[in-house]
Amino acid sequence: MEEQFVLRVPPSVAERLDRLLSENASSSDDKSLDLSFEEDGRSGTFVIGNDRFPASLLDLPTVVESYKTYDDSVLIKTADIGQMIMVRDPNDPAPDTVEYRHGLTPPMRDARKRRFRREPDLNPELVQRVEQDLLNISAGGPADNMDIEVAGQEKNGDGNAGNTSENPAPAPEAKADIIETATNAGGADGEPDRSDSDESDDSI
Repeated sequence: MEEQFVLRVPPSVAERLDRLLSENASSSDDKSLDLSFEEDGRSGTFVIGNDRFPASLLDLPTVVESYKTYDDSVLIKTADIGQMIMVRDPNDPAPDTVEYRHGLTPPMRDARKRRFRREPDLNPELVQRVEQDLLNISAGGPADNMDIEVAGQEKNGDGNAGNTSENPAPAPEAKADIIETATNAGGADGEPDRSDSDESDDSI
């Protein structure tokens, strides 16, 4: 994809740029156009004709996609734009931050404060210590300043430990005792029953 940026200029400079980029550019007095930055890469100078304007490179609060079309029907994405060069009048003050507060359209005015989640208030020393511990753990070493706490299982009111949703294991069923009845041991008078084989012996 291409590398692009947004150039925002004052209205007076925009009219001069429009005349310079139009077909009758040869008749325009503003034939020279230049943009240069200082060593910091954030502040620079925009030159059009014989006039010089201060410029600043600012980060947009969100990434903007740009598209082009060849037939006014199909759009083709060309780049992701995350920075803007703001050209201002010489009397305007320079921005005090590197991030622009607003977006490119009116609904994105003050987008960082109104539409984005606030950054949590964290102690920088704590964040740095946690990052160092994560690096030590990923390298196979121990973590520094680590507090170990052992928590036991809590017992319920009925004395059962653990999760109440788990049912206790069922107790094994007791085997029924085998009771020999009188019919199995003998007759009503206590004598053993005679089988068919006994009767056959008497008849012989």
